[in-house]
Amino acid sequence: MINKNLRDQFIEITSKAAVASYKFIGKKNKIAADKAAVDVMRSEINKLNIAAKIVIGEGELDNAPMLYTGEKLGTGNGPSLDIAVDPVEGTNFVANNLPGGLSVLAVADRGNLFNAPETYMEKIAVGNEIPKEAIDLDNTIEKNLNNLAEIKNTNISSLTACLLQRPRHKKIVDELKRLKVNIKFISDGDISGALLVTNKKYNVDIFLGIGGGPEGVLAACALDSYNCHFQGRFLFKTDQDISRARKMGIKDLNKKYELNEIIKGDSIFCASGITDGDLVKGVKIKDNTYYTETLVTHKNLSNNIIINKLPCS
Repeated sequence: MINKNLRDQFIEITSKAAVASYKFIGKKNKIAADKAAVDVMRSEINKLNIAAKIVIGEGELDNAPMLYTGEKLGTGNGPSLDIAVDPVEGTNFVANNLPGGLSVLAVADRGNLFNAPETYMEKIAVGNEIPKEAIDLDNTIEKNLNNLAEIKNTNISSLTACLLQRPRHKKIVDELKRLKVNIKFISDGDISGALLVTNKKYNVDIFLGIGGGPEGVLAACALDSYNCHFQGRFLFKTDQDISRARKMGIKDLNKKYELNEIIKGDSIFCASGITDGDLVKGVKIKDNTYYTETLVTHKNLSNNIIINKLPCS
């Protein structure tokens, strides 16, 4: 069981990682910004009285000496947990002082958080007011949007779809334009993009397209707490991708994953702002104190935005 005290400790960790990366805002060095957050996040997780395993990290051991997938962290005492991390989602945002930089992690009991391969994932997400059966990756875009419009009692042209602005999405964009759907493009950060369906204030009716598989799992953890709907399907381009997936236990390479197959049971999701974005504000400095905002979801408690204060050093 993940209790409130442990939840607060994870909020502190993403807050500290955000502050560490914040020091590199606008310095055109995304590697340094990411490394600063990685170093802090790993060090702080290691202090906790938990037996943790990184199931989604910075990469495999050969490419990521810290927070690598499979790394064991914590004191070894306490609950056995799976942790997924993205110390800086939107390294380009931080390096160029653009909106949307986040420090993110998700936590679940051991065996309850999907270990996603580092490959692309086809994704679709909608809010909790939409019946699960209305939206499906195998539907045409037009059918999904017609279903959405009917449920929302509105016209397709009143809907807004969010997706990454990428050449690979040309066919999707062309179809959305043909249907006269409003489009919200994001340049990076498809964790935060997916979470825009959680609240009507963001004016996003559907998130769709192809993004990172690990990011899909992180977003799914938060979407689950909001009782939203999400489907993901991995896309494997190379034999190496397929081999890695099979080693991770993925047998059906074309499987559509529902939320309850990605995240089970109690879970925590924390996303602390580095730069201002749609979900949370970025790091601020006032009176020799860093102020951070963290979107935290905890399936067995309420979902909140937490303001944290950390002394300047």
